[in-house]
Amino acid sequence: MRINRRKFLKITGVAALGLIAESKLDMLSKFDLTEALPEEKKALEAEQWGMAIDLGKCGDECRDCIEACHKVHNVPAFDNPKDEIFWLRTIGFEEAFPEQAHEFVKKGLAHKPVLTLCNHCRNPPCVKVCPTQATWLREDGIVMMDMHRCIGCRYCMAACPYGARSFNWRDPRPLIKEIDPEFPTRGKGVVEKCNFCAERLAIGKIPACVEACKGALIFGDLEDPNSEVRKALESSYSIRRKPGLGTEPKVYYIIRGE
Repeated sequence: MRINRRKFLKITGVAALGLIAESKLDMLSKFDLTEALPEEKKALEAEQWGMAIDLGKCGDECRDCIEACHKVHNVPAFDNPKDEIFWLRTIGFEEAFPEQAHEFVKKGLAHKPVLTLCNHCRNPPCVKVCPTQATWLREDGIVMMDMHRCIGCRYCMAACPYGARSFNWRDPRPLIKEIDPEFPTRGKGVVEKCNFCAERLAIGKIPACVEACKGALIFGDLEDPNSEVRKALESSYSIRRKPGLGTEPKVYYIIRGE
């Protein structure tokens, strides 16, 4: 079979491009792209992210963690209970731990404000009921929320036993005092909640609440025995919210005996 010059050049050209592409792909497979990133930009990783909140160090009037979280995540301030949106908030000890409340609870603890947030459960009921998979459980233990996929059915809010999710009954954007361009704003009819600052972990930063806190919040890998959070939990007595439900919360509260 005879091949004219034009066909010959086309065949050899395609073959040459294939060899070049194969060569470049081989080079990329041997090159760790993360090594090219500055150290402070490398993603923070863990087998299972978790948090410990030291109630003894958590100030009753301090709101630094809440304000930092809400600022970076464009959480609006409606200033009324009906429309309130929160990722972090404080509630009373008896409300947070109804199974721990009794008349002889440690003095000063019964009326202490308790910081609450999404517990990022190992067995999250919210994930099971979402019809659009707008909320899902990552391999590293973070319960994520895709607010663009949310249809506002609020099944997840009904399933969450901790009241950790908020619903935008009104357009929140006009109520955001200073919009952070690094995080998306939401619209009316969307559920939102704490995401353990997954977007910050991806660029090597710790959660905003932990960064703003003065030592009461400890964040890290629960599966790493050398992590700060594991050491804190192993050296102190801690409780979790509603452990009898089997959701396996990954937010722990340290109670000090002194």
